[in-house]
Amino acid sequence: MPAEPTEKPTIHVYKRLPATVEAALSERYRTTFGDDETLYTASEILARAEGCDALVVTLLEKLTADVIAWLPKTVRMVATCSVGTDHIDLAAAKSRGLVVTNTPGAVVEATADIAFLLILAATRRASEGEAMVRTDTWPGWRPTQLLGMGLQGRRLGLVGFGGIGQAVARRALAFGMEVHWHGPRPKSGPDLPKATYHARLEDLLAVSDVLSLHAPSGPETRNLVNAETLAQLPPGAVVVNTARGDLVDDDALITALKGGRLMAAGLDVYRGEPALDPRYRSLPNVALLPHLGTATLETRTGMGMLCVENLDAFFEGREPPNRVA
Repeated sequence: MPAEPTEKPTIHVYKRLPATVEAALSERYRTTFGDDETLYTASEILARAEGCDALVVTLLEKLTADVIAWLPKTVRMVATCSVGTDHIDLAAAKSRGLVVTNTPGAVVEATADIAFLLILAATRRASEGEAMVRTDTWPGWRPTQLLGMGLQGRRLGLVGFGGIGQAVARRALAFGMEVHWHGPRPKSGPDLPKATYHARLEDLLAVSDVLSLHAPSGPETRNLVNAETLAQLPPGAVVVNTARGDLVDDDALITALKGGRLMAAGLDVYRGEPALDPRYRSLPNVALLPHLGTATLETRTGMGMLCVENLDAFFEGREPPNRVA
Protein backbone atom coordinates (compact mmCIF):
# COMPACT_ATOMS: atom_id res chain seq x y z
CA MET A 1 0.00 0.00 0.00
CA PRO A 2 1.24 3.52 -0.67
CA ALA A 3 2.46 5.46 2.32
CA GLU A 4 -0.02 7.80 3.98
CA PRO A 5 0.60 11.41 2.94
CA THR A 6 2.09 13.45 5.74
CA GLU A 7 0.73 16.87 6.61
CA LYS A 8 2.94 19.78 5.70
CA PRO A 9 4.59 21.61 8.59
CA THR A 10 2.92 24.88 9.60
CA ILE A 11 4.96 28.07 9.42
CA HIS A 12 4.22 31.70 10.25
CA VAL A 13 6.22 34.41 8.47
CA TYR A 14 6.05 37.66 10.43
CA LYS A 15 6.93 40.02 7.56
CA ARG A 16 6.27 39.94 3.84
CA LEU A 17 9.11 38.62 1.67
CA PRO A 18 9.77 38.81 -2.10
CA ALA A 19 7.19 36.97 -4.19
CA THR A 20 9.60 34.19 -5.20
CA VAL A 21 10.31 33.40 -1.57
CA GLU A 22 6.66 33.47 -0.53
CA ALA A 23 5.77 31.15 -3.40
CA ALA A 24 8.48 28.66 -2.37
CA LEU A 25 7.33 28.72 1.25
CA SER A 26 3.66 28.33 0.32
CA GLU A 27 4.43 25.39 -1.96
CA ARG A 28 6.38 23.50 0.69
CA TYR A 29 4.54 24.43 3.89
CA ARG A 30 1.24 25.52 5.32
CA THR A 31 2.24 29.16 5.49
CA THR A 32 0.67 32.30 6.91
CA PHE A 33 2.10 35.79 6.56
CA GLY A 34 2.11 38.87 8.71
CA ASP A 35 2.49 42.39 7.36
CA ASP A 36 5.23 44.97 7.00
CA GLU A 37 3.53 47.72 9.00
CA THR A 38 3.04 45.96 12.34
CA LEU A 39 5.72 45.93 15.03
CA TYR A 40 4.55 42.95 17.01
CA THR A 41 4.49 42.97 20.78
CA ALA A 42 5.62 39.90 22.70
CA SER A 43 2.02 38.76 23.14
CA GLU A 44 1.34 39.22 19.42
CA ILE A 45 4.44 37.22 18.49
CA LEU A 46 3.24 34.41 20.73
CA ALA A 47 -0.34 34.54 19.42
CA ARG A 48 0.83 34.14 15.83
CA ALA A 49 3.04 31.22 16.80
CA GLU A 50 0.10 29.12 18.00
CA GLY A 51 -0.10 25.84 16.11
CA CYS A 52 3.15 26.46 14.23
CA ASP A 53 6.07 24.10 13.76
CA ALA A 54 8.49 26.88 12.77
CA LEU A 55 8.66 30.66 12.56
CA VAL A 56 10.33 32.96 10.04
CA VAL A 57 11.29 36.22 11.74
CA THR A 58 13.26 39.36 10.96
CA LEU A 59 15.30 41.69 13.15
CA LEU A 60 12.02 43.44 14.05
CA GLU A 61 10.68 40.46 16.02
CA LYS A 62 12.32 40.41 19.45
CA LEU A 63 12.61 36.85 20.72
CA THR A 64 13.67 37.52 24.28
CA ALA A 65 14.20 34.79 26.85
CA ASP A 66 10.65 35.35 28.11
CA VAL A 67 9.14 35.10 24.63
CA ILE A 68 11.11 31.93 23.89
CA ALA A 69 10.03 30.41 27.21
CA TRP A 70 6.36 31.00 26.34
CA LEU A 71 6.50 29.85 22.72
CA PRO A 72 4.06 27.01 21.99
CA LYS A 73 5.67 23.60 22.41
CA THR A 74 4.96 22.85 18.76
CA VAL A 75 7.52 25.45 17.65
CA ARG A 76 10.82 23.65 17.05
CA MET A 77 12.66 26.04 14.74
CA VAL A 78 13.13 29.75 14.09
CA ALA A 79 14.61 30.95 10.79
CA THR A 80 15.63 34.59 10.95
CA CYS A 81 15.85 36.44 7.65
CA SER A 82 18.95 38.34 8.76
CA VAL A 83 22.62 37.80 9.45
CA GLY A 84 22.50 39.43 12.87
CA THR A 85 20.92 37.48 15.71
CA ASP A 86 20.94 40.11 18.46
CA HIS A 87 17.11 40.13 18.38
CA ILE A 88 17.09 36.48 19.52
CA ASP A 89 18.27 35.23 22.90
CA LEU A 90 20.38 32.37 21.55
CA ALA A 91 21.21 31.05 25.02
CA ALA A 92 17.51 30.74 25.82
CA ALA A 93 16.90 29.09 22.44
CA LYS A 94 19.61 26.51 23.07
CA SER A 95 18.28 25.85 26.56
CA ARG A 96 14.81 25.19 25.15
CA GLY A 97 16.17 23.03 22.32
CA LEU A 98 14.99 25.51 19.71
CA VAL A 99 16.90 25.40 16.41
CA VAL A 100 17.79 28.88 15.09
CA THR A 101 19.23 29.69 11.66
CA ASN A 102 20.30 32.92 9.95
CA THR A 103 21.14 34.07 6.41
CA PRO A 104 24.84 34.89 5.97
CA GLY A 105 26.47 35.18 2.57
CA ALA A 106 23.49 36.61 0.73
CA VAL A 107 23.91 40.04 2.32
CA VAL A 108 27.60 40.64 1.66
CA GLU A 109 27.80 42.56 -1.60
CA ALA A 110 24.72 44.74 -1.13
CA THR A 111 25.77 45.80 2.36
CA ALA A 112 29.31 46.51 1.19
CA ASP A 113 27.86 48.69 -1.58
CA ILE A 114 25.94 50.75 0.98
CA ALA A 115 29.01 51.05 3.21
CA PHE A 116 31.03 52.41 0.34
CA LEU A 117 28.17 54.65 -0.76
CA LEU A 118 28.27 56.19 2.72
CA ILE A 119 32.07 56.49 2.62
CA LEU A 120 31.77 58.45 -0.63
CA ALA A 121 28.79 60.48 0.56
CA ALA A 122 30.50 61.47 3.81
CA THR A 123 33.93 62.24 2.39
CA ARG A 124 32.58 64.15 -0.63
CA ARG A 125 29.85 66.00 1.33
CA ALA A 126 27.12 64.64 -0.93
CA SER A 127 24.27 65.26 1.53
CA GLU A 128 25.20 68.93 1.81
CA GLY A 129 25.40 69.27 -1.95
CA GLU A 130 22.08 67.55 -2.57
CA ALA A 131 20.42 69.76 0.05
CA MET A 132 21.67 72.87 -1.77
CA VAL A 133 20.21 71.68 -5.04
CA ARG A 134 16.89 70.53 -3.56
CA THR A 135 16.34 73.76 -1.61
CA ASP A 136 17.39 75.97 -4.52
CA THR A 137 20.21 77.50 -2.49
CA TRP A 138 23.04 76.48 -4.82
CA PRO A 139 24.70 79.68 -6.03
CA GLY A 140 26.50 77.90 -8.85
CA TRP A 141 29.98 76.41 -9.11
CA ARG A 142 32.70 77.93 -6.93
CA PRO A 143 36.37 76.84 -6.74
CA THR A 144 36.29 76.29 -2.96
CA GLN A 145 32.70 75.06 -2.63
CA LEU A 146 32.08 71.89 -0.55
CA LEU A 147 35.67 70.71 -0.64
CA GLY A 148 35.80 67.17 0.70
CA MET A 149 38.27 64.37 1.29
CA GLY A 150 39.77 62.43 -1.62
CA LEU A 151 40.10 58.69 -1.03
CA GLN A 152 43.26 57.97 -3.00
CA GLY A 153 46.08 57.26 -0.55
CA ARG A 154 43.77 57.48 2.47
CA ARG A 155 43.66 54.75 5.10
CA LEU A 156 40.49 52.75 5.67
CA GLY A 157 40.10 51.09 9.06
CA LEU A 158 37.68 48.16 9.26
CA VAL A 159 36.35 46.92 12.59
CA GLY A 160 35.51 43.38 11.61
CA PHE A 161 36.86 41.49 8.61
CA GLY A 162 34.17 38.98 7.79
CA GLY A 163 32.50 38.75 4.41
CA ILE A 164 31.18 42.31 4.40
CA GLY A 165 34.39 43.83 5.74
CA GLN A 166 36.40 42.02 3.09
CA ALA A 167 34.01 43.16 0.35
CA VAL A 168 34.39 46.78 1.52
CA ALA A 169 38.17 46.29 1.50
CA ARG A 170 38.09 45.18 -2.15
CA ARG A 171 36.14 48.29 -3.09
CA ALA A 172 38.52 50.50 -1.12
CA LEU A 173 41.57 49.01 -2.80
CA ALA A 174 40.02 49.77 -6.20
CA PHE A 175 39.75 53.41 -5.08
CA GLY A 176 43.42 53.51 -4.17
CA MET A 177 42.96 53.32 -0.42
CA GLU A 178 45.22 51.55 2.07
CA VAL A 179 43.25 49.03 4.14
CA HIS A 180 43.71 48.15 7.81
CA TRP A 181 41.53 46.03 10.04
CA HIS A 182 40.96 44.83 13.59
CA GLY A 183 39.24 41.69 14.86
CA PRO A 184 39.58 38.97 17.47
CA ARG A 185 42.30 37.12 15.54
CA PRO A 186 44.32 37.46 12.32
CA LYS A 187 43.17 35.74 9.14
CA SER A 188 45.07 34.27 6.22
CA GLY A 189 44.21 32.87 2.84
CA PRO A 190 44.82 33.48 -0.86
CA ASP A 191 41.43 35.15 -1.40
CA LEU A 192 41.74 37.77 1.33
CA PRO A 193 42.10 41.35 0.06
CA LYS A 194 45.37 43.07 0.88
CA ALA A 195 45.03 44.57 4.35
CA THR A 196 47.09 45.12 7.49
CA TYR A 197 45.89 43.44 10.69
CA HIS A 198 45.97 45.22 14.06
CA ALA A 199 45.52 43.10 17.17
CA ARG A 200 44.65 46.17 19.26
CA LEU A 201 41.74 48.44 18.41
CA GLU A 202 43.67 51.54 19.45
CA ASP A 203 46.35 50.77 16.86
CA LEU A 204 43.72 50.56 14.13
CA LEU A 205 42.10 53.82 15.22
CA ALA A 206 45.39 55.69 15.02
CA VAL A 207 45.71 54.95 11.29
CA SER A 208 42.05 55.24 10.22
CA ASP A 209 41.23 58.26 8.11
CA VAL A 210 37.93 56.48 7.50
CA LEU A 211 36.59 54.04 10.12
CA SER A 212 33.94 51.58 8.95
CA LEU A 213 32.12 49.29 11.38
CA HIS A 214 31.39 45.66 10.49
CA ALA A 215 31.25 43.96 13.88
CA PRO A 216 28.25 42.11 15.34
CA SER A 217 26.26 43.60 18.18
CA GLY A 218 27.11 42.25 21.61
CA PRO A 219 28.31 43.24 25.07
CA GLU A 220 31.91 43.54 23.86
CA THR A 221 31.04 45.87 20.94
CA ARG A 222 28.27 48.00 22.46
CA ASN A 223 29.33 51.67 22.42
CA LEU A 224 32.59 50.69 20.74
CA VAL A 225 32.60 54.13 19.14
CA ASN A 226 32.69 56.42 22.15
CA ALA A 227 34.47 59.57 23.31
CA GLU A 228 37.66 57.65 24.11
CA THR A 229 37.87 55.79 20.79
CA LEU A 230 36.91 58.84 18.74
CA ALA A 231 39.75 60.79 20.37
CA GLN A 232 42.20 58.19 19.02
CA LEU A 233 41.22 58.76 15.37
CA PRO A 234 43.23 61.20 13.25
CA PRO A 235 41.75 64.72 13.30
CA GLY A 236 39.16 65.12 10.56
CA ALA A 237 38.42 61.40 10.27
CA VAL A 238 35.14 59.93 9.00
CA VAL A 239 33.04 57.25 10.74
CA VAL A 240 30.68 54.93 8.84
CA ASN A 241 28.28 52.42 10.40
CA THR A 242 26.36 49.76 8.47
CA ALA A 243 26.52 47.16 11.26
CA ARG A 244 24.28 47.86 14.27
CA GLY A 245 23.25 51.12 15.89
CA ASP A 246 24.30 50.19 19.40
CA LEU A 247 27.96 50.03 18.37
CA VAL A 248 27.90 53.84 18.52
CA ASP A 249 27.55 56.15 21.53
CA ASP A 250 25.35 58.80 19.93
CA ASP A 251 26.28 61.55 22.39
CA ALA A 252 29.99 61.05 21.73
CA LEU A 253 29.61 60.90 17.94
CA ILE A 254 27.40 63.98 17.78
CA THR A 255 29.78 65.92 20.02
CA ALA A 256 32.72 64.99 17.78
CA LEU A 257 30.82 65.99 14.65
CA LYS A 258 29.67 69.31 16.08
CA GLY A 259 33.07 70.18 17.50
CA GLY A 260 35.01 69.44 14.32
CA ARG A 261 36.92 66.47 15.75
CA LEU A 262 35.43 64.44 12.91
CA MET A 263 34.93 65.64 9.38
CA ALA A 264 31.77 63.62 8.81
CA ALA A 265 29.86 60.40 9.41
CA GLY A 266 27.73 58.07 7.33
CA LEU A 267 25.01 56.05 9.07
CA ASP A 268 22.66 53.34 7.83
CA VAL A 269 21.75 51.92 11.25
CA TYR A 270 20.76 53.56 14.52
CA ARG A 271 20.19 52.81 18.17
CA GLY A 272 16.44 52.47 18.69
CA GLU A 273 15.64 52.81 14.99
CA PRO A 274 13.50 54.13 13.45
CA ALA A 275 13.46 56.58 16.39
CA LEU A 276 17.04 57.73 15.84
CA ASP A 277 18.57 60.56 17.86
CA PRO A 278 16.89 63.64 16.27
CA ARG A 279 20.09 65.67 16.53
CA TYR A 280 21.52 63.76 13.58
CA ARG A 281 18.92 65.31 11.26
CA SER A 282 20.23 68.80 11.88
CA LEU A 283 23.89 67.97 11.30
CA PRO A 284 24.97 68.82 7.76
CA ASN A 285 28.07 66.61 7.98
CA VAL A 286 26.16 63.34 8.45
CA ALA A 287 24.94 61.19 5.55
CA LEU A 288 21.81 59.35 6.70
CA LEU A 289 20.17 56.29 5.14
CA PRO A 290 17.14 54.27 6.39
CA HIS A 291 18.80 50.86 6.95
CA LEU A 292 19.25 50.11 3.25
CA GLY A 293 22.16 47.67 3.65
CA THR A 294 20.44 44.62 2.15
CA ALA A 295 17.68 46.48 0.30
CA THR A 296 17.99 45.03 -3.18
CA LEU A 297 15.50 42.59 -4.67
CA GLU A 298 18.31 40.14 -5.39
CA THR A 299 19.64 40.26 -1.85
CA ARG A 300 16.30 40.02 -0.04
CA THR A 301 15.31 37.15 -2.33
CA GLY A 302 18.61 35.42 -1.60
CA MET A 303 18.09 35.87 2.14
CA GLY A 304 14.58 34.48 1.91
CA MET A 305 15.68 31.47 -0.09
CA LEU A 306 18.35 30.73 2.52
CA CYS A 307 15.51 30.61 5.05
CA VAL A 308 13.75 28.13 2.79
CA GLU A 309 16.92 26.00 2.55
CA ASN A 310 17.30 26.00 6.32
CA LEU A 311 13.66 25.04 6.84
CA ASP A 312 13.84 22.29 4.22
CA ALA A 313 16.94 20.79 5.84
CA PHE A 314 15.39 20.85 9.30
CA PHE A 315 12.12 19.21 8.30
CA GLU A 316 13.96 16.62 6.20
CA GLY A 317 16.03 15.61 9.22
CA ARG A 318 19.26 17.22 7.98
CA GLU A 319 21.48 19.76 9.71
CA PRO A 320 20.42 23.26 8.56
CA PRO A 321 23.32 24.87 6.68
CA ASN A 322 23.16 28.15 8.63
CA ARG A 323 22.40 26.98 12.14
CA VAL A 324 23.41 29.36 14.95
CA ALA A 325 21.61 27.63 17.85
